[in-house]
Amino acid sequence: MTTKEVAEYLRLKERKVYDLVAAGDIPCTRVTGKYLFPKHLIDIWLARSSTFPNIAAAHATPPPPVIVGSHDPLLEFAVRASGCELALMPGGSLDGVQRFSRGEAVACGMHVLDLTDGGYNVAPAAEASVGLDCVLIEWAWREQGLIVAKGNPIRIAGIADAVAGGAKFVVREAQAGSRVLFQYLVSESGHDFDDLDIADVEARTETDVGLAIVEGRADAGLGIRAAAHQYGLDFVPLHRERFDLMIRRRDYFQPPMQRLLSYCDSPEFKARADEMAGYDIAGRGTIHFNAP
Repeated sequence: MTTKEVAEYLRLKERKVYDLVAAGDIPCTRVTGKYLFPKHLIDIWLARSSTFPNIAAAHATPPPPVIVGSHDPLLEFAVRASGCELALMPGGSLDGVQRFSRGEAVACGMHVLDLTDGGYNVAPAAEASVGLDCVLIEWAWREQGLIVAKGNPIRIAGIADAVAGGAKFVVREAQAGSRVLFQYLVSESGHDFDDLDIADVEARTETDVGLAIVEGRADAGLGIRAAAHQYGLDFVPLHRERFDLMIRRRDYFQPPMQRLLSYCDSPEFKARADEMAGYDIAGRGTIHFNAP
């Protein structure tokens, strides 16, 4: 930016900008006798001068090209097939919200059940969006239920009879949206989570749940129908949930995210969603929260 442009950007008089330059208090460079002010350095300078410099500086610079939060097989496919050059680092919805709010990712996948009203994702998104220009975009509705062995040999029809039959459960990590939902469903079935027979190793992704059943390390685990379908396992439907992507508005319009979202309008993507089973993408792109 020129001196005039940076003055307008900062809402200062040009004379004040020259005073800041003379004192060495503002980032600038001099080219052929004129001062130029790189906008990204001005943004960082402003952030570090704020009341909360660590938080502000973290969000003044572009985040790493990473999507954190909950794992979703359809999202994993779309990231790979779209060539968007974004990476996935799944680690649970709530862990992803924390990472996103620290400026460590461009987007966060989440499916967090609100136990007060039965809704999804808005409360954690609103909390993470304080001071940020975040938007919560619907990705898909997914079928959640118990993934069990092919043929359902224990004849599991729900959580209560799985517990009664002595089934061993594989569970997701504590900060996963599926773990929140599972603990709620266990409580609704009249049981205590601590009384369940739990496999030693937690599953980090949806597909890890299916793999634990295939390998015989557990009899059942809460997961999405797509994961059961992938491994040819049986599925006992229990719940329908909404999976959303939380993105900053500034990053929504950047090329990587636009390539991903544009690909999701393609017939190839829609056909893949049908093939994977358990997805409803009719509302994809719906805005469920838009930070002030």
